[in-house]
Amino acid sequence: MSNSPYVPPKVWRNEATAGGQFASINRPVAGPTHEKPLPVGKQPLQLYSLATPNGVKVTILLEELLALGHSGAEYDAWLIRIGDGDQFGSGFVGVNPNSKIPALLDRSVQPAVRVFESGSILLYLAEKFGELLPTDLAARTETLNWLFWQMGAAPYLGGGFGHFYVYAPEKIEYAINRFSMEAKRQLHVLERRLVESPYLGGEHYSIADIAVWSWYGQLVLGNLYGAAEFLAVHEYPNVQRWAETIAQRPAVQRGTRVNRTWGDEQTQVPERHSAADLD
Repeated sequence: MSNSPYVPPKVWRNEATAGGQFASINRPVAGPTHEKPLPVGKQPLQLYSLATPNGVKVTILLEELLALGHSGAEYDAWLIRIGDGDQFGSGFVGVNPNSKIPALLDRSVQPAVRVFESGSILLYLAEKFGELLPTDLAARTETLNWLFWQMGAAPYLGGGFGHFYVYAPEKIEYAINRFSMEAKRQLHVLERRLVESPYLGGEHYSIADIAVWSWYGQLVLGNLYGAAEFLAVHEYPNVQRWAETIAQRPAVQRGTRVNRTWGDEQTQVPERHSAADLD
């Protein structure tokens, strides 16, 4: 590694792309790289995903909806291997032009509705089934405040802190310090809110909790980046209380297993096509 300071060129070129774990699938253009239709199962909802924090948001919500008795929330969960570039297949790009998981196709209506971006999927499903999103305007707005907070904040945790702490090909002190500071600031934002109420939207569990727990809850429980000690998560006791409460929900435990291909074999359910796949 050169000790010379980096001077950006006048025009950035793709040949300068840094290495790292995901270098082979990162590119500066959009659209499909190959023809590949998406599989379609028998369930009303078709989910194409992977059990990343963004992916498990949707499978947790679907399992919560099923637990509430909504048979229309039955779903096929197809595995998208992002390391292999599945997200750049023509079928996937047709559902999500941004080539990111998760992507949902609702085939219970005609024409079928595509939904992409995890926050949009959570909102779509909550409204479709009338669950986990308050109808009172003030309570609904507070819930959506925290849902959209997560959508804006998590890139600093994932693409910022997580990338430089875990995935970057070299440890860059400035970058790790910069994003660690922001990760801890965000945890303090959550701590202050959770001093006031048991859940982010107020008294009741909602899609905001699902969205935020999938990132920050798993972080403080030691399930994300192996960074709980590094970030001194014991400094946020109310975030820990909230995270542990949500982790005990059966639907959360089921949802985090779907489209999972790593860790303990008992937690891996690469594809889900009926409840029996989890049982």
